[in-house]
Amino acid sequence: QVQLVESGGGLVQAGGSLRLSCHASGFSMIRYNMGWFRQAPGEERAFVGIISGDGGTTFYADSAEGRFTISRDVAKSELYPQMNNLKPDDTAVYFCAAQRSIARLTSASPDGYWGQGTQVTVAS
Repeated sequence: QVQLVESGGGLVQAGGSLRLSCHASGFSMIRYNMGWFRQAPGEERAFVGIISGDGGTTFYADSAEGRFTISRDVAKSELYPQMNNLKPDDTAVYFCAAQRSIARLTSASPDGYWGQGTQVTVAS
């Protein structure tokens, strides 16, 4: 049974840092592209960044470039975003996802695997 479980969300002051975790089970991380998305109240789910199945490629949304770094620990089946210099606009529920197709992953296609999300709130 495939499961993605996010953790590590919380309240942080603007300018602070936070690292989320996504524990993956039921599939091999090296066979899937994985990514992070976020959804603020009243908005659609938005792409944050991805890492390719072979781990050799990362790609970020403009809003995350230079501040967020996505990495993974295959041995632990964990996916992380290290989020630095957080801003109030980063407040959202953060989701991790897995999908064989990078194109479908970056478009937040619902036919991939998705976690339930973890809330990140950045106070000004």
